[in-house]
Amino acid sequence: MRKRLTITNLKKMKQDKNPISMLTAYDYPSAVLAEEAGLDVILVGDSLGNVVLGYDTTIPVTLDDMIYHTRAVARGAKNTFIVTDMPFMTYGIGRETTLRNAARLMQEGGAQALKLEGGTEIASEVEALVKAGIPVMGHIGLTPQSVHQLGGYKVQGKLEKEAQKLMEDAKALEAAGAFAIVLELVTEPIAEAISKELTIPTIGIGAGRGCDGQVLVYHDILQYSSPYMEKKMVKTYADIGSTIRSAISSYVNEVKAGAFPAEEHTFGAKPAAINHLYGAGEATNTNNGQASREESPKRDFVSNHS
Repeated sequence: MRKRLTITNLKKMKQDKNPISMLTAYDYPSAVLAEEAGLDVILVGDSLGNVVLGYDTTIPVTLDDMIYHTRAVARGAKNTFIVTDMPFMTYGIGRETTLRNAARLMQEGGAQALKLEGGTEIASEVEALVKAGIPVMGHIGLTPQSVHQLGGYKVQGKLEKEAQKLMEDAKALEAAGAFAIVLELVTEPIAEAISKELTIPTIGIGAGRGCDGQVLVYHDILQYSSPYMEKKMVKTYADIGSTIRSAISSYVNEVKAGAFPAEEHTFGAKPAAINHLYGAGEATNTNNGQASREESPKRDFVSNHS
């Protein structure tokens, strides 16, 4: 049985230039399969709002949603390091509120760390969480919880001002005690520069080849959706969506045609049980050693209606 990684292990992986593999998971069976595949880190992302709950953004995802799904993942991946997202407006609104929400997510969800979106503006709260004993992973670049403020899903770091802000955010999070940082939709040169500047690991998603690890969404690498929208930053490793759709279609057709269930899918019974079920068999009682037929009591039903 493999041992779960720790934040110390992850930092050493950066030093050893051993790339970190991270993937999202949102339920028990996904977590089991991810662990069996040898994943380093599972992220219970608030992206579940998009791929599991059917929202257009991650903003409607609640703290209770994250606790529920994190608990399921924790049951399925007992030996994998699990990070879970703090959802929209559960942090960045005051130190005490952030600590209370984080405590619930850790205690009730069962993750080993939390991920927060933002840079310098949340650094003080990251520091408070770390001082309280909660490992924190940062997240800068495209931050989906701020998608409306950013004006959409845009690549970050194309302009000098953006690049400088990203570097400042990364350093602020490292100084606050974050053990790693996700860089999302960041230009490759800037992501590589940040990765070289920091002593903590960077995990890229659409941030190129210079990061210390990579993360993608479970449903994206498996095309587990319909319709599936192609993304430049994603490589598809299987088309599970088509397989599932085809399998369900075959089931529907066989039910309609009477082909399922076939004989091999049924269970037999002894003839006596069948005869008794339809009233063909009669039970006997013994009275003073003599067998006699048991008759069902007859009842007269009189209508109360005139």
